[in-house]
Amino acid sequence: MKPHTIDNLTKRLQQYHRFGVLKTLAIVSLGVVLLVNVVGYAFSYPLPPSPLLGFYSFFAASSNSSSSSSSSSFPSDTDSCSHCSSDTSFNAPSPTTRNSDFRDKWFVAPSQHSPSSPLPPPPSPVSSRPVSSPPPPPILSPPPPVSSPPPPTILNPSPPPPSPVSSPLPPTILNPSPPPPPSNLNPPEEPKPSNTTSTETERVTQDCDLSRGEWIRDWQSPYYTNTTCYAIQEHQNCMKFGRPDTDYLKWRWKPDGCELPLFDPVRFLEAVRGKSMMFVGDSLSRNQMQSLVCLLSRVEYPKDISETTDENFKTVFYQTHNFTISIFWSPFLVRNEQQTGGTAKSMLWNLYVDEIDRRWASRVDDFDYVVISAGNWFNRPSMFYENGKLFGCLYCPSDIVQQQQQLSMHYSNRKAFHHAFRTINSSRKFKGMVILRTISPSHFENGVWDNGGDCVRTKPFLRNETDLAGDELELYEAQLEEFAAAKEEGRRKGIEFRLLDMTRAMLQRPDGHPSRYGHWPDPRLTRSNDCVHWCLPGPVDMWNDLLAQVLDVYLRKRISDVSFSV
Repeated sequence: MKPHTIDNLTKRLQQYHRFGVLKTLAIVSLGVVLLVNVVGYAFSYPLPPSPLLGFYSFFAASSNSSSSSSSSSFPSDTDSCSHCSSDTSFNAPSPTTRNSDFRDKWFVAPSQHSPSSPLPPPPSPVSSRPVSSPPPPPILSPPPPVSSPPPPTILNPSPPPPSPVSSPLPPTILNPSPPPPPSNLNPPEEPKPSNTTSTETERVTQDCDLSRGEWIRDWQSPYYTNTTCYAIQEHQNCMKFGRPDTDYLKWRWKPDGCELPLFDPVRFLEAVRGKSMMFVGDSLSRNQMQSLVCLLSRVEYPKDISETTDENFKTVFYQTHNFTISIFWSPFLVRNEQQTGGTAKSMLWNLYVDEIDRRWASRVDDFDYVVISAGNWFNRPSMFYENGKLFGCLYCPSDIVQQQQQLSMHYSNRKAFHHAFRTINSSRKFKGMVILRTISPSHFENGVWDNGGDCVRTKPFLRNETDLAGDELELYEAQLEEFAAAKEEGRRKGIEFRLLDMTRAMLQRPDGHPSRYGHWPDPRLTRSNDCVHWCLPGPVDMWNDLLAQVLDVYLRKRISDVSFSV
């Protein structure tokens, strides 16, 4: 064999040897790359492209067909992911090939990908991810860069209609105004919105006498029920004790020539933020205070901060609005002492008509609003004292009937209000508002309260079916006269006097009393029917419609005065 032939053969064997070594190294490198990527894929951790893979691709391009077929066994992510973007800067493995446990924990919907960054952020917890629409169709072109969405445009201030489950939730609007009343306080009825605009409210205050009108049908549910308000006293809890009809809840007061805005608890609490209000009077004053607490319960429940367990002297505090309400039981407004012995009908009271009841009068300076009322107790047998001396009586006992002059209930009624208003006007510190709530009529028929009288009507009177007369008319007129005189004096001293006149409106509501539904029936006991107090909920809630209107007028006037002075 020729030497050059041997040399050629030796060179060829060396080339084959080098090729075999290189091919062996390439195959081993490919195996290592595949193993590393498989391990990384199993833990869903994306790996950067390996330089060995590039070396193998370069080598396979210059190799024979067998090496080319080996490179095709590593598929492109865009081939197996029909919904993925064509941007391959991040090649997400196909979710269809993942282990199901890892898919449930880590899978991110295609619409949540961020193709503009080489590595996606770690997946967020499911609970913090906003609800989105169903996944869109496959994206065939790279999506635009992710940017902050523009702020939502509110086209309608009213709440949007319920959305389907699959639609996005409405955007959260940050509003500094008070939140709407929570629905869990009065399910399922939402708070009734005011049915007048601000212009109509001004017309109400200027042109309308809110004390005269009629009750018209209102088929909406009541503001609250005995299951949504804890403040209802047992004797007024008509629903609890089985009153069979609910028609007495389906009426609202319509003044002549205008509309009375319905009670808005949010607006009311904002109006009295940082203020305090006291109710002074008998159990009907407590009736109104409990109605107010129930009306406000759709927004906030107060905290009881009373210094006593006596229900006649309660104080509650609305922490969110820094608002305090107190009740001071004073049925005569003036100093009084109850004599021992006798029945409820014959028991005597000593009334010192020129001495104020210090239990409430000593606290007036601590409050911004004083709601004062009385009337139903002035018909009790009473001994009248003035300047410390007995000078007359009402229903005088037989042993002294010849010694003292007989005076009527109207005398003590007028004296009590005169002295109460004078006490407030003489205060040097009080600069708030005094509100007179006029007398609340009773509706006994076929007898009096202790002799079979009852109130069984189920509908309001028409306005021409009844009118004030007798003792109630005289009590009412005397209170208005004393109020007018006190208002004039208060104007000179910077004290506001406002009238909450609901007497004629309540005269038309014989159906609103508890009657026998203020307790469970007991055949062993003989109880009087209650035609004095009012069911809760019931017509008494209208008193606080009027109260809210009185405060609204007062506050708007103050704002107007300040603006004018500036």
